[in-house]
Amino acid sequence: MAGHTGIYATSAECIAKLGDNYNSTNVNETMINEFCLQAEGLINGMCRKVFAADSTAFSALSATTKHILSEVTSNLVGIYGLTHKPTGEDGTMNRIEFEDRINILRDGLLRGLSILRDKKAQVFLENA
Repeated sequence: MAGHTGIYATSAECIAKLGDNYNSTNVNETMINEFCLQAEGLINGMCRKVFAADSTAFSALSATTKHILSEVTSNLVGIYGLTHKPTGEDGTMNRIEFEDRINILRDGLLRGLSILRDKKAQVFLENA
């Protein structure tokens, strides 16, 4: 298994967003890494800003900025991971639970992206 290569969110943060009964057989560290790269690319592209190009630059960010980036990234990874097998690892997750989990993650994702995209918020986060 590969080590974690995501910048904006740790593997543990992503797994926490997946919750219990996610498809851990297929959504392993390698896939979480790929999902993190996709999420980070989406964030950077939507915001027209690279917040951190590597883990050293990420560590230098303010705590507020790091937490928002971690939340948005892990929420999107959670959505990607849950949709990989909507019935969960053991096949017992019902549609309502799946949709509730996705909706909660989506709401947090959209809220965080809204903050990150706002240029005034970006200035605030750079100086926080």
